[in-house]
Amino acid sequence: QVQLVESGGGLVQAGGSLRLSCEASGRTFSTYTMGWFRQAPGKERECVGSIMWTGRSTLYADAVKGRFTVSRDNAKNTVFLQLNSLKPDDTAVYYCAARGPFALLSSAWESYNYWGQGIQVTVSS
Repeated sequence: QVQLVESGGGLVQAGGSLRLSCEASGRTFSTYTMGWFRQAPGKERECVGSIMWTGRSTLYADAVKGRFTVSRDNAKNTVFLQLNSLKPDDTAVYYCAARGPFALLSSAWESYNYWGQGIQVTVSS
């Protein structure tokens, strides 16, 4: 069982930055591939980025490439999402999720086993 808790969301102006954190419980965090998803009102949940359990591979949605960065610190059981050059269209509830153990990267939300409660990110114009 993995429990995930996000933090770091909030309100920011367009062009600004935020750093989301997701802390995991348990001693097996390092074996889980982690994903960040977002869901805006009336829209489907979409993957913005994923990082493999090894930390050596990542994937990003086209809409956020070059602006968002996923990283992880296995010693601290934490995965991060750095959001730069934010746009109003980035406004959504952001979720971290875990799949594994020893799973490949995936952008499919159905393939993730564990989810955080979500955190609001609002970008004003």
